[in-house]
Amino acid sequence: MTPRALKGRRRHVGRLVYTVAEAGELLGISRAFAYELVARGELPVICLGRRRLVPKVALLALVGQIAPEDQPDPR
Repeated sequence: MTPRALKGRRRHVGRLVYTVAEAGELLGISRAFAYELVARGELPVICLGRRRLVPKVALLALVGQIAPEDQPDPR
C-alpha cells in the first residue's frame, strides 16, 4: 500500500460518520454505486440539512462486524 493510501485511511480513523463518497471508498465501491445503495435504502444514512452521512455503526453492520440489532436507530 502506498504512503498516500495509508494517509487516506488514517484520516477515517475515529470518526462517527462518513460522507457517502467516503463510505464507498471504505467499502471499495464507486461513489456512484454508494449513492445508488443509499437511494435503494441498502446503505443507511442520517440527514443533517442537505448532507447525507453514513454512520460508522451502519458500515460495521453492513460488513457484519456488529449485529444489526446492536445498531442504534439513527433517527
